[in-house]
Amino acid sequence: MPTSLDGLVLAPVADQAPGQVGTRTRFTYHERDGEIWAEYAGGDVVRGYLVGTREGDRLDFRYVQLKRDGTTSSGHCASAVVELPDGRIRLEEAWEWESQPGSGTSVVEQLTADEG
Repeated sequence: MPTSLDGLVLAPVADQAPGQVGTRTRFTYHERDGEIWAEYAGGDVVRGYLVGTREGDRLDFRYVQLKRDGTTSSGHCASAVVELPDGRIRLEEAWEWESQPGSGTSVVEQLTADEG
């Protein structure tokens, strides 16, 4: 049985392009019966949401966010769920904007209690 994402807090391991998700962004995940969703904020993102599905170690979701400059953006992401040797969760992500040009990859990892 795969490890549940429910209640986990994850953060990017590196900054993306300016004005996007970065190391100060925190994602709080929820999971139930194959559904996943999360709220996120931090850095240049005032508020963001993602919603999608999980099958085994694969996530497929759409995301939408409001940035500090007042603009909004949205996109699609497919992620692989990886369990790290220390038991924490890593998501290896391939994403693509749908509201603007651009795509890429990123990695987010579960924070430990003292990193929260």
